[in-house]
Amino acid sequence: MAAMTRVPFAATHKCYSNSPAFPFCPPGKAKKIRRFSVVAVSGSSKSTVLVTGAGGRTGQIVYKKLKERSDQYTARGLVRTVESKEKIGGEDDVYIGDIRNSESILSAIQGIDALIILTSAVPKMKPGFDPSTGGRPEFYFEDGAFPEQVDWIGQKNQIDAAKAAGVKQIVLVGSMGGTNLNHPLNSIGNGKILVWKRKAEQYLADSGIPYTIIRAGGLQDKDGGVRELLVGRDDELLETETRTIARADVAETCIQALSFEEAKFKAFDLASKPEGTGTPTKDFEALFSQINARF
Repeated sequence: MAAMTRVPFAATHKCYSNSPAFPFCPPGKAKKIRRFSVVAVSGSSKSTVLVTGAGGRTGQIVYKKLKERSDQYTARGLVRTVESKEKIGGEDDVYIGDIRNSESILSAIQGIDALIILTSAVPKMKPGFDPSTGGRPEFYFEDGAFPEQVDWIGQKNQIDAAKAAGVKQIVLVGSMGGTNLNHPLNSIGNGKILVWKRKAEQYLADSGIPYTIIRAGGLQDKDGGVRELLVGRDDELLETETRTIARADVAETCIQALSFEEAKFKAFDLASKPEGTGTPTKDFEALFSQINARF
């Protein structure tokens, strides 16, 4: 990945490759291959990254951003239907598979360097709601598409497949609120969505794969790059007035997490200040350095 170009010159042995398992050269080797170190770094600067849930509103942004940075990344997407594939351009690098069926996602995961998980169960509104009555709509999950199947089993399948394929980093986007069992999101469709998301996050943290867990605040369809981003832990940001974030900023944070060692083996809440206040975040290395929580 791009971050590997920041290692000391003398330590750039071809054994480093992109793998955190080989952070240093064996004794006596660095001098021998020092003249080849530039080639090794150049070859590791472009990574193949798979975005699952690439047909979703945030997933589409991540996939598009990766495509725009083709000098750094080879993008792949995973969607569940032909319709979703066509919606994001229908290119050959978009695979069709169902995360609840581990066999169907193996071809998409083979050969990738990093995985960005943006899959999530999506509730549907029960028909017959009349907003003029002043009541609240009711929601449900379709059979087989409850959070337990999608946010737990589906994400576990992705993590297991990625580990078997030797993937070097997983970025998982979750949601703030997971510390509160009585959070309103858990009551939607009786799905306990934050409970299952949290279970998948813990599974990833225990997997041994370098990970970045991003627990996003309330997602907004606004332009990114114009707000100061805030990180926190244990839902502390939910107690403030800054508990929302643009999808585009979440997408950018996902991609930036691939470039910095400071983002690995960390979990954090993510929100932003209102536009026009604070200083727009540009230095993601500094942002990730603020975080010390592994979970």
